[in-house]
Amino acid sequence: MTQTTPKRPRRRGRLFPEYTIPPEELARRQAEKDARSQRYRDVFARVSPELIENHYDWFIVIEPNSGDYFIDPDEEVAVQKARQKYPSGMVGIMRLNETGTCGMI
Repeated sequence: MTQTTPKRPRRRGRLFPEYTIPPEELARRQAEKDARSQRYRDVFARVSPELIENHYDWFIVIEPNSGDYFIDPDEEVAVQKARQKYPSGMVGIMRLNETGTCGMI
């Protein structure tokens, strides 16, 4: 005779429910992210008109707390410049063109 193995019950839900992030913390993190991205856009809007003329399609790396920015035609070099001055800071990367984006979808 063949032996059948018992079916294990299917587990539903989170693997570690004790590590669930409360909604208040998620809302706080989203608010910080939105504020930081707004600072990126403010710095970009302030400096892009004068930089686009001579450095079109270059990369700009922006440190939002100080408003410093670093430009280079190579993205990696621009990030290295920013990391030398701000090794642990959050930086945003944009492109010096009309939209600030790096391509089309």
